[in-house]
Amino acid sequence: MAPYASDDSTHAGEADGPRGGRRKVARYVVPVTVAGVAAATIGLVPALADSGDPDLPKISAQQLIEKIAASDVQRLSGTVKITTDLGLPDLGGLESGLLSGAAGEAGGSSADPSAKLTELASGTHTLRVAADGPDRQKVSLMENAAEYSLIHNGKDVWGYDSASNEVYHSTAEQGAKDDATPVPTTPQELTEEALKAVDDTTSVTVDGTVRVAGRDAYKLLVEPKQSGSTVGAISVAVDARTGLPLKFTLTPSSGGAAVVDAGFTQVSFAGPAASTFDFTPPKGAKVTEGDTAEAPEDPGASPYEDFDRDWALKTIGEGWTSVAAFDTGGEGVPSSGDLPDAGGLGGFLDSFGDKVTGRFGSGTVFSTRLVNALVTDDGKVYVGAVTKDALVKAADSGQ
Repeated sequence: MAPYASDDSTHAGEADGPRGGRRKVARYVVPVTVAGVAAATIGLVPALADSGDPDLPKISAQQLIEKIAASDVQRLSGTVKITTDLGLPDLGGLESGLLSGAAGEAGGSSADPSAKLTELASGTHTLRVAADGPDRQKVSLMENAAEYSLIHNGKDVWGYDSASNEVYHSTAEQGAKDDATPVPTTPQELTEEALKAVDDTTSVTVDGTVRVAGRDAYKLLVEPKQSGSTVGAISVAVDARTGLPLKFTLTPSSGGAAVVDAGFTQVSFAGPAASTFDFTPPKGAKVTEGDTAEAPEDPGASPYEDFDRDWALKTIGEGWTSVAAFDTGGEGVPSSGDLPDAGGLGGFLDSFGDKVTGRFGSGTVFSTRLVNALVTDDGKVYVGAVTKDALVKAADSGQ
């Protein structure tokens, strides 16, 4: 992560998305709009902070940001607590169908990480994480008596779902961007996305100290200056010794409980055992081979070039009120009148969204506590961590 130009301003980074084409559009729409147009807008559960604020040397916001940027923790293991509270309505199992559909695109494996880790978009989860340099990482999602593990060891990426005894395998060429994990899973990844760039749309200050997972930390407070953003503030607990983000909390501008609060409950910087990253498909497991990620011919080219071209992706506005816009080339959200035989699906969609009109025409706004999306009747989509009024304004300006 590069050093930053200012100690008191930042803006939201670019949204993550799939490497291109309509085949993987669900990876963009579902993880990005639900898990955040910027990955910084994911919501997760409080890590257990220790009592008592440590007495640490004074540090400026600029120095603390530079400390995060300079952090070079290569080895660690620990436990991360994650909860998502986007305020989504009860979809009656529909969300499971979306995830299953995403897995179906990759060959129907329940072990496909693009679908499995998207489950982090709701509920409370416990992750065990381990890393030993850039070529060996492991994330294990603990769910009741079952476990899902995503393992990167050299060129091999393995996903294993113990509940179904299914395995997903893919490989990555040297220099290829790892696209195995569709959403950030640690405070460090969330923080890197939140601090990708700085400008005068954001206030960044040091907000005291705290102890997290038994370690002394500074608190970095990031607050949008712009009105119209659904982000209230982002607080990051930064390890005083290593500069590693230990806890990431995002609260909405509407108030109430945190939308994002992810943090270590236990962490060690000793090197994990080499066997941690070993994996052999269990006997009888169904193994699905995924795509091989190839290194781009032009290292400076956008990894989402095909997606940007096919869907005419563009950004309206700047900073925290920026809105991602693209044209599906199809019709908008079906209404109850359009779906006479859909078992009430049209009526459900009508009740879920709010009808809006403007110079752009008419459409439907689907809202969460953080990320909102406007789908126009002629198939254009506007998504951002902004209010409904800001979406309509963006759609009007985008005509």
